[in-house]
Amino acid sequence: MFARDFMTVSRRFLVIAITCAVTVSIAQDDDAESPASEPAGDLVLVAGATGRTGGHVVSELLASGYRVRAFVRDADAAREKLGTDIDYAVGDVRQRETIDAALDGTTAIISVIGAGREDPRNGPEFVDYGGTKNLVEAAVDAGLDHFVMVSSAGVTHEDHVLNKMFNNVLIWKFKGEEAVRNSGVTYTIIRPGGLNDKAGRENEVVFEQGDNAAGMIPRADLARVCVAALVYPEARNRTFELVGGDGPFTDDLQSQFAGLGGD
Repeated sequence: MFARDFMTVSRRFLVIAITCAVTVSIAQDDDAESPASEPAGDLVLVAGATGRTGGHVVSELLASGYRVRAFVRDADAAREKLGTDIDYAVGDVRQRETIDAALDGTTAIISVIGAGREDPRNGPEFVDYGGTKNLVEAAVDAGLDHFVMVSSAGVTHEDHVLNKMFNNVLIWKFKGEEAVRNSGVTYTIIRPGGLNDKAGRENEVVFEQGDNAAGMIPRADLARVCVAALVYPEARNRTFELVGGDGPFTDDLQSQFAGLGGD
């Protein structure tokens, strides 16, 4: 009698234990598969997001798991161009106070700003230099982790033809670079050669230093390097030129960064 009762009770406890174990296992599986349990990517501010290069930067950031906030003058026009998968902050790089408001919650800035040719108020002195200076000073005050600046090859050559054609644009870009290098923020300054709209990821990209590089680079490849600079420690506090090469495509950008000399 006692043995029969004991076996009955034992079977009941075994059923309960198995049921609990299955329930816990299912709950754990549900937690593992739930998108809500995955951390959101860092939020990056893109200045110059509506430009031809800026659009590639936004796409590359999203594809790499980052959240994006575009810093724009006209949110409605930008939304038509860039879509609804990103945030928008309205402001002007020439107006420092509008930048401060846009940096809430961000960890980094990628700046692909460039001067306009029609309005003198959008000239290189006020955008390529003044706008960059405003952006990096705001980044320092906000305690951002990284500032990526797209500059241009040739900035150290004062007699460059582009200076004669476009109001000393390279001279002002170099002054912008100096503002970044002297700011104290962690930075990467990329000096691309001539930009084109080829698809990218078709040939190697070549990193050089000394400001003697010549060549073209797809905007898509430039954007890929900008975003990679946020990832690899080897990219920190480096200034380099970027052009396309003739060799086959490779995605090993870390070794390219590692081969650079520090500023």
